[in-house]
Amino acid sequence: MRLLPRMNDVFDDFFDDRFFAPSTNAMRTDIAEKDNSYVLNMELPGFNKEDVKVSLKDGYLNVSAEHHDDKEEKDKKGHLIRSERYHGTCSRSFYVGDGIKESDINAKFDNGELIITLPKADEKAVEEKHFIPIG
Repeated sequence: MRLLPRMNDVFDDFFDDRFFAPSTNAMRTDIAEKDNSYVLNMELPGFNKEDVKVSLKDGYLNVSAEHHDDKEEKDKKGHLIRSERYHGTCSRSFYVGDGIKESDINAKFDNGELIITLPKADEKAVEEKHFIPIG
């Protein structure tokens, strides 16, 4: 039997607002393999297109998102009754190899969803094994 609510429940009820959405689900990513490409589908709830940066460096595809939000509420007399600030960031990196160029990558952002399409790198021909006789 629980007589007092847990402290988290009290805060969850008090701040029941998208403004305080947890960031633990940020950048959930699905990766699909197509015939000639890979498609990364990333969820970025609460972020806008302007908040998201995609870069390629040393064979790593880097995705980062940063969002700032200030919120103020005042009563009819202009007295401050609620003031909140939120700053959220998240990032992920994926090794894609050295054979991919920035111009080969296509990124599209729509309604909190980032879709990145990149070609499969040309696989280097696997050299046939040659055994060295042991004398």
